Amino acid sequence: MKQSFRSRMKGGDTLIGSWLTIGSGTTAEIMAQSGFDWLAIDMEHSVIELATAQEMIRIVDLHGVTPLVRVGHNQPNLIKRVMDAGSTGVIVPMVNSVAEAEQAVASVKYPPQGFRGVGLARAQQYGFGFSEYQDWNRDNSVVVVQIEHIDAVNNLEAILNVPGVDGFIVGPYDLSGSLGVPGEFGNPDVKAALNEIQRVADKSDVAGGFHVVQPEPETLNDKLENGYRLLAYGLDSLFLGLGARNAVQESAKLIGDLK
Repeated sequence: MKQSFRSRMKGGDTLIGSWLTIGSGTTAEIMAQSGFDWLAIDMEHSVIELATAQEMIRIVDLHGVTPLVRVGHNQPNLIKRVMDAGSTGVIVPMVNSVAEAEQAVASVKYPPQGFRGVGLARAQQYGFGFSEYQDWNRDNSVVVVQIEHIDAVNNLEAILNVPGVDGFIVGPYDLSGSLGVPGEFGNPDVKAALNEIQRVADKSDVAGGFHVVQPEPETLNDKLENGYRLLAYGLDSLFLGLGARNAVQESAKLIGDLK
């Protein structure tokens, strides 16, 4: 029997995923055919609307890849709707406290674990599979919190102890921004915050993750060696842009060699 994504997270598997920021089923399909363990439809930093997100969830799911959704904010109705659309779980940005982590979990889970309202949509087989989905949701739905503010770092141990928090992903840009030095990853305060995250994560059973923004194998390997196992690697638009730019540069070299 195939292990659930949540079981793999809890079992310590290394899970490489990426972001879908282009609202396109075609792009979602291309990315889903590329070998990732999971793909997250990004509804925080994109113009993707819910109807498009549902189609992208469906495509990713049908290719045997775990579909997640990064919601725009920690809002119960939005989380409920993307879960009803069939997402395996949510990535929730800017979770800075225990109360915010508890709200994220409660928004995904039905009572008595949470307060999610019951609807009969794609996830519940449009009314023909609610009982099965209820069991699945209890045991296999996924909640990943983003640690991307110094307040979250200061509260990290308590956040990771919230029942139902399955994983976290460090957002390095916003974390550095919360310290007043956006993008300055070599800043001593940023380094200290990242070291503190790693110290707390090393003592926790929660799956630790990091967004490796630029798809550079050396950076990915560094995060793996530091114990991170839930890696967001690049994003669709970046892969597209890098591929196009590299192709143009190579063609320019060939043209230059002919002159």
